[in-house]
Amino acid sequence: MIEIGFGPQVCGDLAAGATREWLVTDGLGGYATGTVSGLRTRRYHGLLVVAGPTPATRRVALASLDPAVILPSGAQVRLGTHEWASGAVDPTGFELLERFDLVDGVPRWRWRIGDVVIERELAMAYGSPCVGVVHRLISGGPVELTLAAACTWRDAHAERYADAPPPRMEAVEDGAVIEAAYRIAGPGWEPAGQWWHGAHHREEAERGLQATEDLWYAGGFTGRLERPGDVVEVSAWAGELAERPAPAVELVSAARERSRAVVAAAKPVDAVDATLAHAADAFIVDSGAGPDVVAGYPWFGVWSRDTMIAYEGLLLGTGRAEAGRELLRRYAATLSEGMLANTADTGTVEYNTVDATLWFLHAVDRHVAATGDTDLAAELLPALRDVVAAHLAGTRYGIRVDPADGLLTQGAPGTALTWMDARVYGVPITPREGKPVEINALWVNGLAAVTELAQLVGADPGPAATAHGRAYEGFRNRFPAPGGWLYDVVDAPAHYPLGGDPNVDDDAFRPNQLLAWSLPYAPLEPEPGPLRAVAAALLTPLGLRSLAPGSPGYCDRHRGGPAQRDGAYHQGTVWPWLIGPYATACARASVDVHAIFTGLESHLTEFGLGSVSETADARPPHLATGCPFQAWSVAELLRARRLVR
Repeated sequence: MIEIGFGPQVCGDLAAGATREWLVTDGLGGYATGTVSGLRTRRYHGLLVVAGPTPATRRVALASLDPAVILPSGAQVRLGTHEWASGAVDPTGFELLERFDLVDGVPRWRWRIGDVVIERELAMAYGSPCVGVVHRLISGGPVELTLAAACTWRDAHAERYADAPPPRMEAVEDGAVIEAAYRIAGPGWEPAGQWWHGAHHREEAERGLQATEDLWYAGGFTGRLERPGDVVEVSAWAGELAERPAPAVELVSAARERSRAVVAAAKPVDAVDATLAHAADAFIVDSGAGPDVVAGYPWFGVWSRDTMIAYEGLLLGTGRAEAGRELLRRYAATLSEGMLANTADTGTVEYNTVDATLWFLHAVDRHVAATGDTDLAAELLPALRDVVAAHLAGTRYGIRVDPADGLLTQGAPGTALTWMDARVYGVPITPREGKPVEINALWVNGLAAVTELAQLVGADPGPAATAHGRAYEGFRNRFPAPGGWLYDVVDAPAHYPLGGDPNVDDDAFRPNQLLAWSLPYAPLEPEPGPLRAVAAALLTPLGLRSLAPGSPGYCDRHRGGPAQRDGAYHQGTVWPWLIGPYATACARASVDVHAIFTGLESHLTEFGLGSVSETADARPPHLATGCPFQAWSVAELLRARRLVR
């Protein structure tokens, strides 16, 4: 994997260290995450964040574990870092950080106090909501180490305050059980029980959200470090509280060993590829019902659209075909009226996308093409034929095939069914009602895929073959625009923001047209001219803009409160995942794109360490926004880099 490490110039600069985030996961949707500096900048930051019945229903447990060194002179040096509502930063342990490294996915900090160097490492137990934290004396000593446990138990999207009852604490051997939900354990436990008021989260303030919370100082651990190599270990875990996990040192060692195995199984072609393969592992979780994909950390849960877009890179690209097979079979069981379920972060099941189902057809086709699994093709083919039949007959939200041209139309007032689905106060920003270009590219691709899969297993493709011919011709007739590129939506209704004629064709310059050239059964052959136009208007070092500069409604910053951010989400904001379709189309057109990955490769050390962000500002320097760790961003970069090598 690539080397990810920072010295005192970054670690000791709060503005620099606090914008670089690390993540370790438990394989269930839970995690530990924070910043290089040790400052908690988000409500989601904590050393133990536990997944609930679904990955989205997470709860923050152990918020921080603040170390302090007591020197032989009796002087106490605090190594933690907190920011408070008053604006004060206290303590300022980041100033003593001389090194941060991410080694085989395990974060490691080193603080220097004169000749005394203290190291911290932490890891989670894979398959269990458990974190182990190891503090080790590297040089100097003897010293005493204390660790103050700041706790809570709350929804990861919310806060907890001192005006509510304090967390319930039950004393147990070498620690405490908090709220009957999780346990903390380590040496020399001394209970406390005191509120720390006004912990400030600067990233939440930047996002226009509630930015403070109160933390419960549950107590502290104490251990003696006599000589270099001595350790103090603390563990925190949920689930079976009576079952003590493996020592923290063993958890760290096991996490490193597993990381190396995960990377090796992906057969990486270079260090960047190895880093992306490791990043991909964080998103693949056991949901209890089987393998699933978390869309992004720290706040997203499972979304079927994201899962299917990421499928090829995330699972097939990392040697997880068996897990992928199980995932596809389970998702097929959710089909209703020809639509794939979209498991929302609310924990409810909704059928509210036009493209997730079409991406599912693509994922099944890619799986069979990569693995030769004709048994799966035969098993799922009846469900795939039903998808085609339901779309031809018409299903929810006006999703149906227009008999005039064989193209798929969709939309209903107040809905946004494509991947550009942001709303402000319930009003879609980019409704895209009518016949969107990427939806119909996916429709043509899906019909061809179903036909090919049927032929592969010697079965009847149903109406797919005939529908494909009509949709293919309809696409080629309807979508080319006079400028040489493609319309974004054709046959938009009269109440579409463009107004006017009920058969408006929207020529907004967006990246959605790339799918018409990049999908395996794309309706059009890519040509260098249109791709150069896409690059000139949309391509940035971190991916593609969602709308060309100068267009009506264009926003060059994805910043501010929820309404501002949602208003800009698909109106110029850069999306790294789009590098996949762009690179694929260029490769087909024999356009050299080897150099386009440089910015994203550099980004692996800039925001979500070792991973790729959800979004970025449209204007330079293209500061990353959204989730620091995003599944489809990682998956499409991994897939595209391998494709163009």
